[in-house]
Amino acid sequence: MPKNKPNKSLLKRIRFTKSGKIKFTRAFGRHRRSHKPGKLLQSYRRPAFAKGCDAKRLRAMLHMSVGSGKTRRATDSEAQKD
Repeated sequence: MPKNKPNKSLLKRIRFTKSGKIKFTRAFGRHRRSHKPGKLLQSYRRPAFAKGCDAKRLRAMLHMSVGSGKTRRATDSEAQKD
């Protein structure tokens, strides 16, 4: 039976934050910038985070559990308090 391999090109384009969000760079911000307004280019500099609706597609491409970062995971200290 073949192994499930993650999509390596996707892994090079996204980063996971500590809270589990998926961070990526927006398209159209690298070249041919002269005709684009400055406000648009400023928005390209800010980090973009994947929405929850994209988590299912990313999960299928990476063959791993991926969250949208909206749910908080309980840490050991929080689990001990309960």
